[in-house]
Formats: sequence, structure tokens, C-alpha cells
Amino acid sequence: MITDSKLAKQIIAKRIGKELKDGQLVNLGIGLPTLVTNYIPEGVHVTFQSENGMVGMGATPPKGEENKDITNAGGQFTTILPGGAYFDSAMSFTLIRGGHVDMTVLGALEVDQEGNLANWIVPGKMVPGMGGAMDLVVGAKKVIIAMQHTAKGTPKILKKCTLPLTAKAQVNLIVTELGVMEVTDKGLVLIEIHKETTVEEVKSLTGAELIISENLKTMDV
Repeated sequence: MITDSKLAKQIIAKRIGKELKDGQLVNLGIGLPTLVTNYIPEGVHVTFQSENGMVGMGATPPKGEENKDITNAGGQFTTILPGGAYFDSAMSFTLIRGGHVDMTVLGALEVDQEGNLANWIVPGKMVPGMGGAMDLVVGAKKVIIAMQHTAKGTPKILKKCTLPLTAKAQVNLIVTELGVMEVTDKGLVLIEIHKETTVEEVKSLTGAELIISENLKTMDV
């Protein structure tokens, strides 16, 4: 098990970067997903959208070079590339709801083997709002979940979500520091594992039933 949280997030972001395809419009959720901008494969040109009203979002700025007027949906400093544009929320969600986003990368509190997602509230706790996740998961053509495999050792990938759902049966791919899982009609298929783990360990830290791919590969990170 990879215990270094910072390293785990880097592994996840780097692996998701390999899902990027040339010419895509990609939305990145707040937190971990924003790290994906730092791992774009060479020769791949994508346009990142931030739901607070931006296309052409760039990488995280170096310390000391932040611009207080350029932030992502989570309020973190970001950059904008040449040719990028700012607009209001109405335009931003027209892109999302209109089916123009090729892929969205979101974090999660829980996800299950049916592709259900819970990522907006823990009952009884304060929450700033659901954000655009409910629109993104039904509007984007591909939904990837980026999250650490467990929360303090407790599985986040379950047979059935226990928290209020953000969306039902919309998740396509789950990427954690331990592996890559694909949601299929037959169930949750483990298609890749990290070199420092084993199938047995991944199973023990997963609350869902895993189908092990016959072509199981090592994560290219």
C-alpha cells in the first residue's frame, strides 16, 4: 500500500494524463483532478475547461507567480494558455449540458461497482454546495474518477454507495494509486495495478467485487 498521500495523488494524476486524447475538451473537478494539467503526454493537445468559466486552463503556476484573478473552480491558482477565454456560468454550463465536454475527471467520496457516484455531501456535515458535478457526470462523454483507494484504510470503492448519490451509473473509469478499474456491464474490472501492490492487496482494500482482467497490466506511471 502506498502511504504517502502526495505521491499517491501524483500517481493518479499521471495515469489519468494517459487517457487524454488530442483535440479533447476536458473538465477537471476541484482538488486532485486539477493535477492532471501537469501530466499531459507529449504531442497531445487538449483544452481544459473549468466550470467557473474558463477554457484553455493551464498548469499550476510556480510559487510567487500566481495571479489572484486566475483561479479554478476550487479557488486554487491556475494559469490560462494563449487562446484561452473567460465567460460566465451560463456559457460554462451550456458547454457541459450541451454534451460538448469529451471527458470529466472528478474526485469521489464513494463509487460503486455499478458506476454510481457519491461525491457531494456527507449527511450532517457542512458542505459548500454540490458544484457542477451532477451536470458534468451526465453531460460529459466519459467520466473518470480520480481518488485515493481508501479513506484512512476504509474502502471507498463499494458494492453499493452508502452516501447520497451525485449520479447513477455514469462512471466509466476509476483510477487510484493502486490500480485502474473499468465499469462494465459485467461488473468492475481491474485492468491495471501499481507495481508496488498485488491483486490480493487491491482486493482486500476494495469493498466491491472485482473481476480481474485476463490482460492485467502494470500501471504506466
